[in-house]
Amino acid sequence: MTGLTAVRTGAVLTLVACLGAGLGGCSNGSTSSTPTSAVSKAASFASQGASALASATAEAGNKLNEVKGGINAKDAVTLGTPASASDGRMTVDLTAVNKASSTKSFAVQVNFTDSSGNLLDTTVVTVSDVAAGKSGKATAQSHRKLTGQVKTVVARALRY
Repeated sequence: MTGLTAVRTGAVLTLVACLGAGLGGCSNGSTSSTPTSAVSKAASFASQGASALASATAEAGNKLNEVKGGINAKDAVTLGTPASASDGRMTVDLTAVNKASSTKSFAVQVNFTDSSGNLLDTTVVTVSDVAAGKSGKATAQSHRKLTGQVKTVVARALRY
């Protein structure tokens, strides 16, 4: 899935969720409810959600692009089981194994997806100064509250 497709899919999912929530709350007990207002609010929320996702994706790309001399180390990184933190954001522990003969650091992009694989959020974490032949640990955390069944995947990992 391309970044643009993921952003569009995320916007559509957010729009559907917000539309359902907005229409459920648009009646004030009288016969003059305004569904148009709910649709407008839903579109605004969807736009904000898509904007936040696009911003997180761009930030992750920028952080990885700053790594000089990094080599692909996706196969050296494993993720634990995602869990919800007390503030509703998702976290996942990761382990990076340094297979090099000298101390290295890792920059790891972790994507948070729904059960269908649609991108919900992304972040980059650094595992610094992992000794040769050893492993280092870090925790990735989503930028915002995520609900439902959230999965995680290593999108990119660089060893440098």
